[in-house]
Amino acid sequence: MSLEEKTARRGRRSRDKVASGGYDTKTYRQLKHPYEPQKVFSDDEVQAIHDTALKVLEELGIKMLLEEARSIFQTAGARVHDDEMVFIGRDIIESALKTAPKSIRMRAANPEREQDYALGTMLFAPGAGCPNVTDLVRGRRPGDLESYEETLKLQQAFDVMHVLGPSSEPQDVPIQDRHYAQMRAQMIYCDKPMFAYSRGQAQVDQIFEMIQLGLNLSSDEFANGSWAFTIINTNSPRLIDRPMAQGVIDFARAKQMSIITPFCLSGAMAPITVAGALVLQHAEALACIALSQLTKEGAPVSYGGFASNVYMKSGAPAFGTPEHIKLEIGSGQLARLISLPWRSAAGSAGVANDMQSAGENHMGLWGALMANATVTVHAAGWLEGGLTFGYEKYINDMEALQTIAELCKKPETGFGGMAWEALAEVEPGGHFFGAAHTMERYQTAFYEPLVADLNNHGNWIEGGSVTSDQRATKVWQDTLANFQLPVNSGDIKERLAPYISTKKAEGGAAPLD
Repeated sequence: MSLEEKTARRGRRSRDKVASGGYDTKTYRQLKHPYEPQKVFSDDEVQAIHDTALKVLEELGIKMLLEEARSIFQTAGARVHDDEMVFIGRDIIESALKTAPKSIRMRAANPEREQDYALGTMLFAPGAGCPNVTDLVRGRRPGDLESYEETLKLQQAFDVMHVLGPSSEPQDVPIQDRHYAQMRAQMIYCDKPMFAYSRGQAQVDQIFEMIQLGLNLSSDEFANGSWAFTIINTNSPRLIDRPMAQGVIDFARAKQMSIITPFCLSGAMAPITVAGALVLQHAEALACIALSQLTKEGAPVSYGGFASNVYMKSGAPAFGTPEHIKLEIGSGQLARLISLPWRSAAGSAGVANDMQSAGENHMGLWGALMANATVTVHAAGWLEGGLTFGYEKYINDMEALQTIAELCKKPETGFGGMAWEALAEVEPGGHFFGAAHTMERYQTAFYEPLVADLNNHGNWIEGGSVTSDQRATKVWQDTLANFQLPVNSGDIKERLAPYISTKKAEGGAAPLD
């Protein structure tokens, strides 16, 4: 039986979902962590990691390739050497932590999609930065504008995906024009908090102009909250390149959020021990947080890290490992020590939408849950350590995210929750299927799976023996086919058109090397 025949014979439950107008009928907004954060280190050990990171900044220093960044630190009293090394005193770090905001309003075209970015908030962001995409229908291929727009539609369609991200890189668009296509697509197809690359001041300035123009914002409205966020990746160990340092400065001056993300792979770009990797991550993050606050006090900035280990037999990155989870929990402890919201990450090294990739991502998600991450990036769709975004993988990961989101709902208690009437009604050895208590609640009592098949083996065979990834194919196909543009999409498109046309005619904006 062909894939098309199998997906056409899916169960009645899934057909009803399509007929009702789509798969996502739930609301998972403004989620709060349902459980207390866990610990992997004692309080004294966390303080020692923090103190050692400060010692790294003071005695070993950070190499900063951007002259402006070095000048900002030198003016603040840091020692700057001719070899581009910057030695940052703990007084500078302590001052920065005092002015860095503890809560950041993530603005959106749709006010109902806005989020408060703070400790205790639970947000999910998609797998991002992937040069390739893959699905069961079209196979693995380089990312292009079509796939970039498709993945944005998938992000928009599911409520549990709270913020946007560049799941696919539109490589068929020239690099000097790519930011126009990326921001235009986000504003036309989505109404959630937006992402922007930091690829030099010229592009960043134009991105901010597009947001104000497209959403019809005044300068004061644009400065009131963060309308876009960027990811700042340090080049571990102890190096901040020119585009990333410039990004911190540009976003700080515009009062837009930078999420600082050292990518510390233990055993490769970071010490092989969990505590040692966290010392490096913490030092690099603190340096960038300080740069943002020295640029503009109170600028929205997030602590963060993406730390895991490598497979020592090949050097390849690994995810969802015990070390990855310990690093997540330790990162959460460090974030709470400095009282800042923070970013974690899930992801998978698997090359297919299989048990390995699902298990790795699930473990990363559970680590972020135990760590109380403010936002978990690469929460859905990430394959091959970020080299590929999988459409079926994204849909299967939605199931995991929606399951976690359901944990935020407090179970019913009281007289109805304790089910006294049902317990009294059902005789010993009986069943609760037909009890009045069950009949009142059965339609909404349990989570309705998005893609999982809960039928027995016989019914599964009768339904075409469709596997999870094949069912996921039908879900993403239907989601794209039934996609509806957000309100005001047409107005935004019309306002942006002349701006983009003019800027492209002028040659676009080259990224910073």
